[in-house]
Amino acid sequence: MPVTAYDLTGRTAFVTGAASGIGRASAVLLAQAGATVHCADRDAQGLHDTATLIKDHGGTALVHHLDVTDRAQLRQAVGSCERLDAMAAVAGIMHSSPVLETRDEDLDRVLAVNFKGVLYACQEAARRMIADGTRGSIVTMASSAVDTGGPGLLCYGVAKAAVVQLTKTLATEVGRHGIRVNAVAPGWTRTPMTDRHGETQAQTEAFMARMSPLGRVGEPEDIAHTVLHLASDAASFTTGQILRPNGGVAMPW
Repeated sequence: MPVTAYDLTGRTAFVTGAASGIGRASAVLLAQAGATVHCADRDAQGLHDTATLIKDHGGTALVHHLDVTDRAQLRQAVGSCERLDAMAAVAGIMHSSPVLETRDEDLDRVLAVNFKGVLYACQEAARRMIADGTRGSIVTMASSAVDTGGPGLLCYGVAKAAVVQLTKTLATEVGRHGIRVNAVAPGWTRTPMTDRHGETQAQTEAFMARMSPLGRVGEPEDIAHTVLHLASDAASFTTGQILRPNGGVAMPW
């Protein structure tokens, strides 16, 4: 496959969670590959910073200040795109609590963002691609939490497991339209979401690095390259798959 398979010139990508972390890195890389990138997030300042970063490198970025749990806002934003070739549903939140201490409102909040927000993005993207006859790519964001249990990660893990099932199911339904649907399941990645351990952050990262055969944790750009691959023609025969840039921490069959 020639390197041009990663060229997204003339295409349009939509990225949720684009204000920071993996979402920002994905938006920037997609723009560097030539795509016009629509950046969506509820963090207005973060969105502005991402768009500025893209434009400073010669790319094209548009911003949508929205909440992914609001289907109407997503529908309006996706509808405003001149075309849609790729959707990267990255937006997510973290919550940690033991199973016996997890409240209904904790689970509802995480499911609303991490599952329903992804579902809404997938639905709006697929509808638009089908209507336009676009043989596009939808990329969801799962987690290595789907492959192993972890204390305190019930809400997060359940939501990400639901994203995996959504990905596989949608792939079987829209493949006939030439639309591909795949998930990325990152390992521990240095982002604002994982930067929550206070004084023990350095020790936590060192522990996670020791868990990897590569001896390090991930950077947002590591995950963004997987997003670019799935969004590009290089992955034209890939759908319904879970790609795991996790440093070898999990190696499922």
